Amino acid sequence: MKKRDARRLAPGVQSEIRRQSVRLIQSGMTHQQVAQTLGVSRPNVTRWWGLYQQGGGIALHAKRRGRRTGQQRRLHLEQERQTRRWIQDKTPEQLKMPFALWTRKAVAELIETRCGITLPVRTMGEYLKRWGFTPQKPLKRAYEQNPKAIRRWLQDEYPAIVARACKEKAQIYWGDETGLSSEDHRGRGYAPKGQTPVVNVSAKRFSISMISGVTNRGTLRFMVYKGALRVNSFIEFLRRLERDAPKKVFLIVDNLRVHHAIKVRQWLLQHDKRIELFFLPSYSPEHNPDEYVHQDAKASLRHKPAARSDTELSGNLRRHMRSLQRLPSKIKRFFDHPKVAYAKVA
Repeated sequence: MKKRDARRLAPGVQSEIRRQSVRLIQSGMTHQQVAQTLGVSRPNVTRWWGLYQQGGGIALHAKRRGRRTGQQRRLHLEQERQTRRWIQDKTPEQLKMPFALWTRKAVAELIETRCGITLPVRTMGEYLKRWGFTPQKPLKRAYEQNPKAIRRWLQDEYPAIVARACKEKAQIYWGDETGLSSEDHRGRGYAPKGQTPVVNVSAKRFSISMISGVTNRGTLRFMVYKGALRVNSFIEFLRRLERDAPKKVFLIVDNLRVHHAIKVRQWLLQHDKRIELFFLPSYSPEHNPDEYVHQDAKASLRHKPAARSDTELSGNLRRHMRSLQRLPSKIKRFFDHPKVAYAKVA
């Protein structure tokens, strides 16, 4: 019988083979016969019999193989805990290190500086994986963002808007603008190694813009235009929103200068029974659900063949937005993002 490599067996199976060898010896078989019957080596059978005679059946239990947790690591347990706290609670900049993000190289340099231990980049990657850290694309946040203003918005200002909307039976919309260009990145695609895929694009640069409004009920309104947002374009969008909405509109937008224009304020005063404007804290686009609508549109168009003109680009965008308008359940899911989940209350 071919001998088995017991090292590849589960601990429970190993223990059972040892118990079987003892029972066979007790039945009168020789160590050599037991080894042939079980497919193991005779020295192992002799060793197991010796363990049984010294410690009984409990001595036959297979023990855990390999290194124990923490053995032969360059960092001891407290150094690992401290490093995890540093990179979880602080940015490299806060620790006066010349890195924007915590990369393997940055963490290795931190450990070398604080603990006096040099780790290869690959080993550093194993430590980070063991600690539950994964490489992620960072979110961008403006230096000018005011955390206090955001807390005030989330805790006081938005709840007050919701209360007013309930009292006046108004519908809350979230509005924002975005632009698409013929030079937008097309993403990645698979190809044989060494054969870089080619995307045919127009040599002429062109772009279009869009303003939209979305509700947590799955309603979406949009308007496509050329160039930067002007006062007249914004008023036209407000007029369409007011006209199409079945009840009063509370529109929440960012602090773009056009939104505060005198002409816009004058128009709003004349239509205050049908529409009002509210403003997010400055430099906080991640708290606007409409941002995620625009991300969806851009991601969808990146997967399509590149447009050859602004007319084609505009058409592709309009078709995507119209199809999205017919999917209120998908629109509602944009409000599931943790940064805008508060906006589900309205």
